[in-house]
Amino acid sequence: MWRRQVEIHEAAGRRVAAVDLPGHGSRMGEPFSLEAARDVLDEAVASLPGPHVVVGLSLGGYLALHWAARTDRPPAAVLAASCCTQPRGAALAGYRAVAGAIERLPDRGRFLGNTMARLTLTPESALDVNAGGVPWGVMGPALAAMAEVDTLADLETIEAPIWFVNGAWDHFRTQERRFVRAAQYGQLCVVPGAGHLVSLDQPEAFARLTGLLAERTRLVAV
Repeated sequence: MWRRQVEIHEAAGRRVAAVDLPGHGSRMGEPFSLEAARDVLDEAVASLPGPHVVVGLSLGGYLALHWAARTDRPPAAVLAASCCTQPRGAALAGYRAVAGAIERLPDRGRFLGNTMARLTLTPESALDVNAGGVPWGVMGPALAAMAEVDTLADLETIEAPIWFVNGAWDHFRTQERRFVRAAQYGQLCVVPGAGHLVSLDQPEAFARLTGLLAERTRLVAV
């Protein structure tokens, strides 16, 4: 799902590492945990030279912030997309119930995922989403782990600049102003015409924001 972003940034001379979290893509068979996710991000950062910006979308955005608040390899900046609602309470319980229902489907959600991608994304973006396999099976464990995450508390401890990037139609932007206030150096960017998958709905606009953040922090790695 990051193919187009990788192409744009590599063409601009930036070195990029697109990371598969546990339970996703090339790590589809690995069990998900917060500790395992933090280890994956530490390994990715160690593979890149110099200062770096970490970019995460949705679950990846929450985990990038969770990692940044704890790592011994602090980022120079974080771009956290589509993750401006505290993962708590009834909303999280509802998503966990939906994940459980999808997990019980005969194909574990494959048809549903393909259909949703086809209806909501461009053909190119839909292909990118499905190319690595849609990790419906990890939704339950990941959402259960998110119950332990206090993103607002994490934001208070992160000393790097944080750009919150949300699609204008994203349902995960309900607390975006509160998130910006909680961050030591927070900035909100809303992308017109985009939904939750902002990097796929508006790939060029998303890449411009990431590139601008990289330039402002004098970064060479994303």
